[in-house]
Amino acid sequence: MSSVALSILDLAPVSSGSTPADALRSSIELARLADELGFSRYWVAEHHNMPGIASSSPAVLIAHLAQATSRIRLGSGGVMLPNHSALSVAEQFGMLEALHPGRIDLGLGRAPGTDGLTARALRRGAGHEAADEFPRQLAELMGYFDGSYSESHPFGTIHAVPARGYAPDIWLLGSSDYSATLAGHLGLPFAFAHHFAGGNTDAAVQAYRATFRPGHLEVPKLALGVNVVCADTDEHARWLAGSGALAIVRLRQGRPDVYPTPEEAASHEYTPLEREIVRGWTSSHVIGSPETVRAGLLDLVARTGADELIITTNIHAPADRMRSFQLVADTMDRVDGELALTA
Repeated sequence: MSSVALSILDLAPVSSGSTPADALRSSIELARLADELGFSRYWVAEHHNMPGIASSSPAVLIAHLAQATSRIRLGSGGVMLPNHSALSVAEQFGMLEALHPGRIDLGLGRAPGTDGLTARALRRGAGHEAADEFPRQLAELMGYFDGSYSESHPFGTIHAVPARGYAPDIWLLGSSDYSATLAGHLGLPFAFAHHFAGGNTDAAVQAYRATFRPGHLEVPKLALGVNVVCADTDEHARWLAGSGALAIVRLRQGRPDVYPTPEEAASHEYTPLEREIVRGWTSSHVIGSPETVRAGLLDLVARTGADELIITTNIHAPADRMRSFQLVADTMDRVDGELALTA
């Protein structure tokens, strides 16, 4: 019998009628629930200039989540490395690991996590790199953690405190086969963004496994992000999921906003183009009752051989979001005290 670990990706969604502070408090409540239910890890994602997403600073949010939990691993899903200097990321996540040893993950992506103008604002000044510099910047970051710089390296005399000796688990994230291939070459764990790039999943999974060679890991470790909405019935789950569908339409039209109510989403008159946006967006999602969700997740694991599923749920009401994760947990199994999907 094989088992697949279950984790959570949180964007700290901001809903209509609420504030970013409300969203962040809801994230802390959800992290506590995830800790109690037995989810393996809880990741937060870096996004900017999006009114509906409050998780702009993963390191700060992770520090608060760590104080509110005791067992679950915490990390970034991810930090967009080209937005930062490698030194600052090393110091931040080295400090988190020093404060919460054995509980911190550093998931790294190369996309900006925002629009082009905001990316320019983020990357102004020395040390803010272009995405095509990602492999070099990644090597620099790892050098700060493990002290692998030679004396002749331009930064060889820099000691990142407290990063040296306090390295989190490093993951590469991606929505194409670029980071999949890089993760394979470096022997790193890889998390693929199936939740918004499902059309690229098979190619990325194949690239990761084909290029993997032992490095930080001896064998490949693959996680998939999965967008899940679970409710008591398929119909109610689809109704709740309408909030995310309308939110993505507005985002793709250059009008990002807070998450609308399901009622507002249900009353919206979608144009043919908007319906196509929704169809493409939801084609990889798993939406329905606990039985429907379990079957959908089993199908995804059978297709990809994933070792872990990282579930994200972005709907309007925090109570419905908590309920969705509770229902998912109730239909899963336990392996060594943690939630797992077994087949």
